[in-house]
Amino acid sequence: MEGDSVTLNTDLTEIHEDDEILWKYGAENSLIAQISRTAGISSTSDDVPDGRFRDRLKLDDQTGSLTITNTTTEHAGDYKLVIRGAKRSSKTFNVSVYDAVKSVSVMEGDSVTLNSDLTEMMDEDLIYWRFGNENTVIAEIDVLADRITVYDDVPDGRFRDRLKLDHQTGSLTITNT
Repeated sequence: MEGDSVTLNTDLTEIHEDDEILWKYGAENSLIAQISRTAGISSTSDDVPDGRFRDRLKLDDQTGSLTITNTTTEHAGDYKLVIRGAKRSSKTFNVSVYDAVKSVSVMEGDSVTLNSDLTEMMDEDLIYWRFGNENTVIAEIDVLADRITVYDDVPDGRFRDRLKLDHQTGSLTITNT
C-alpha cells in the first residue's frame, strides 16, 4: 500500500569479502544501490533522474537487502538484484504499490459497485480485488492469460454467489450486501 515500506531480500545471511551486490530498477536498469567490500562501497543512488527514490532507500550492509520506505505508486516496477562473487546469481522482484484504501458506505441488502476507474481492460492488465486485513483475493482478471476468476468461497461464505466482475472495466459488484 502507498506509504508502506517493502524489503527486497537477497536471502544472504552475510556478504563475503569478494561479493558485490547491485540493485537495479526499471527497464533501463538504473543502478540504485550497491555494495562492494573490495572497493569499500556501500551506497544508495537516491538521484535517479526523476528523484523518485530520494531519502527512501535503505541498504542492509550485512545481507545486502534493500528497503524502500514510504512507497508511492511511482515505486512500482521491476527491481533486479545481481550478486557477483563466489555465489553468482540474479533475480528480479516485481513490486506493486496500491493507492490508499477507498471507503464506500452501503445499506444492508443493497448492491455496491467498486470501480476500477478503467474504461476498458488493456492487453497486459491484471486486477486483483482483495478483502480484509489478510488481503484475501476475492476476484481477479488477467487479460494476458485470458483468465477471469471470482473466489466467492471464502471460509465464512460471505461472498457466495454475490460477486460479479465487469469484463470490460474490471469493476467489481457485490450484490445483496
